[in-house]
Amino acid sequence: MQSLDRRSHWENVYSSKAETEVSWFEESPAISLELIADAGAGPDSAIIDVGGGASRLVAALIDRGFRDVTVLDLAESALAKAKVRLGARAGAVQWIAADATAWRPSRQFDVWHDRAVFHFLTEPADQAAYVHRLKEGLKPGGCAIIGTFAPDGPERCSGLPVARHDSASLARVLGPSFELIAAHRHEHHTPRGVIQNFQFSTFRKSLS
Repeated sequence: MQSLDRRSHWENVYSSKAETEVSWFEESPAISLELIADAGAGPDSAIIDVGGGASRLVAALIDRGFRDVTVLDLAESALAKAKVRLGARAGAVQWIAADATAWRPSRQFDVWHDRAVFHFLTEPADQAAYVHRLKEGLKPGGCAIIGTFAPDGPERCSGLPVARHDSASLARVLGPSFELIAAHRHEHHTPRGVIQNFQFSTFRKSLS
């Protein structure tokens, strides 16, 4: 799917559905918070939530004292919802409306968190473009936490096909610059009570 088509799709999703109606909604981003802590992140760590959209992770990070948080999403309507929820605290966050496969990072981060962007990239060219941005945007020694549908997870989401991964297949796509340091299976319960199997994988970027 081309970048403009992706943007139109996700703008429509976030404009037409309430936050709690999308399948990926979670009241508390507990698994993400746990993995960010396990990566050694502290209040001074620079964290980017790729595909953060209307997620509640940004609010949870601010509540825990994190002072350098960036949220990137393709859909401006998703970011708008998060800003409204945060109110005055939204000014403490860097907001970026961009496609993760085309965005050019202007800085590097200690932690790159992606709960559900990568599995929508089904074409090798899009996956390679994402990895290129990841290499540019993550500090040497920094951690990338990537959540995807597991091999026994859904084959489609929001009307789109997905590429399901385990840690080994994801490691092959990321390449030798990234070392797998942790892997977690996770059962996500959608607002409709459906269980979706996720795979969360944490990689450390090489120092060289």
